[in-house]
Amino acid sequence: MSTSALAADSAASLARFDKTTSRWGRLTMLAALLLSLAGPAYLVFFADLGITGTMVWTAALAVGASFFVLWFVEPITYYPVLGPAAMYQAFMIGNIANKLLPSAMVAQATIGARPGTKKADFSALMAICGAAMVHVFSMLVFVGLLGTWLLTLIPVQVMDVARLYIFPSIIGAVIVQLVVSAKQPRITLVAVAVALVVVFVVVPLVPALAKLSTGLTVLLTAALAWWVRDRKTAGAAPELVN
Repeated sequence: MSTSALAADSAASLARFDKTTSRWGRLTMLAALLLSLAGPAYLVFFADLGITGTMVWTAALAVGASFFVLWFVEPITYYPVLGPAAMYQAFMIGNIANKLLPSAMVAQATIGARPGTKKADFSALMAICGAAMVHVFSMLVFVGLLGTWLLTLIPVQVMDVARLYIFPSIIGAVIVQLVVSAKQPRITLVAVAVALVVVFVVVPLVPALAKLSTGLTVLLTAALAWWVRDRKTAGAAPELVN
């Protein structure tokens, strides 16, 4: 088979993969949504707990106001690294920033796959599968079987310190890995500058924007990064596999 025929067949296979992934991904996410709402719906309509429609809508609006920024920012932030298929996996499994995204980034860096290519998308898929399997197995062993016993061995002071620093340490490692794998110093400087300005200038001047600071930082960084991008490399044709 000629090279052009192989390329055409590969492109057709990738198109079928993307179409199938999109169809079943949406159906799976919809099924998960319905199942997740089944328990609360039962309590509201059949458990006779005195829950009124006003209480439900008030709670829903409160949650929406708290997490709206994340609903908007997270898909935009994760998509360039994970790709379309892995996004369905990630949002179904959860713990994206502290588990799935680092796994995908390490896998891509290990095999030299550039984010945005099909090779990177497939490596993210496999990395997330591996991360989920390791997570389930470790939870079964270290939480289900040994959890209570292990907690008795850890001093309370260590637990308090761990709660305080574990999240910043994980997110810091993710940021460093992302900077190293992306190899975009110009965009990195833009992101750092925008974050510093938003946190130390904009939020103190306008405290009402505190809850929107994450979304504001992401949007400003994306806009400025596009504006100062290297137009020579940005105009190059994307690779099919790598």
